[in-house]
Amino acid sequence: MRTSCQLKVLFRTLVGGPHICCRTQAMKAAGKQLPKIYVTRRIPPDGIKILRQSGSCEIEQWDSDDPVPRSELLKKVAGIQGLYCLLTEKIDKELLDAAGPSLKVVSTMSVGYDHLSLDEIKKRGIRVGFTPDVLTEAVAELTVALLLATSRRLIEAVDEARSGGWGTWKPLWMCGSGLTGSTVGVLGLGRIGEAIMNRLKPFGIKKILYNDIAPRHELAAKISAEYVSLLELANQSDVLLVCCALTPDTHGICNKQLFSNMKSNAVFINTSRGAVVNQEDLYQALVAKQIAAAGLDVTVPEPLPTDHPLFKLKNCVILPHIASATVETRNAMAALAANNLLAGLKGDPMPKEVPLS
Repeated sequence: MRTSCQLKVLFRTLVGGPHICCRTQAMKAAGKQLPKIYVTRRIPPDGIKILRQSGSCEIEQWDSDDPVPRSELLKKVAGIQGLYCLLTEKIDKELLDAAGPSLKVVSTMSVGYDHLSLDEIKKRGIRVGFTPDVLTEAVAELTVALLLATSRRLIEAVDEARSGGWGTWKPLWMCGSGLTGSTVGVLGLGRIGEAIMNRLKPFGIKKILYNDIAPRHELAAKISAEYVSLLELANQSDVLLVCCALTPDTHGICNKQLFSNMKSNAVFINTSRGAVVNQEDLYQALVAKQIAAAGLDVTVPEPLPTDHPLFKLKNCVILPHIASATVETRNAMAALAANNLLAGLKGDPMPKEVPLS
């Protein structure tokens, strides 16, 4: 006869690293083996709560705000059925080999999935969940904030006020660029691009242009955006917003050629992925004043070394990849990733699955 303690969820701290392990004993009492999952980070509470309360998996977690060391990750994935990861984990052939044939589901708490080797994953019949849509509003808000901080030179102005550079009123001191009457270009028009434009329209912008792998007629019609070539996007935009996914085609697409064709008063903003920008070319464009300013929420690498040349430029605002950093959004991402994982383990449709066919 099973005792009541055998039916309780067991939590224990594993020796040798900050892990949490919880086992739901009810299914074991019924003679069923729970699928094992590994969570690669301390995640927002809504996500871990869903996993624990499901009672349908054995959870092991790297209980730290810092990434799990690669060597530790390779050991811990052995024999698991599900992997809950972040964009900081490289899910490649080496890791998939370490996990073995038992791995059925990878759920990433991110919109982008360039950290996943999709070809290797597809070959093994592994399903992949991701977290689009739930961070659209937060990213759009941050993009507008970064644009205003960059175009109106807010960070530079704060530094001047703090350091004693604030003297008598001068007609042209700390003047930036306004948005009223401007042409805004979007590289990669999707839900985030649409959400950004809906927030910028009240500023009185004059025209919206976009470039993508193909025209997005239905979406563009909603915001009255015009499809143009990449060259025309660079030539005409007073503000150029990068919202595209990182793919082989977009890797380094924002380069010397793009910057040399932009207006000298143009502002460049990237809240997508750092690798879509050739940072050396961007640095040279800013130094040579080919463009007026740049605002980046993403870089290569992350974190960007504090001695990087871009940090030395007054006309470059760099944030530490915080576009989705609201409590509500991160909890929603964590919950969606958890639900994707649980659905995948059951063989059910995921709320948000990466199509691999």
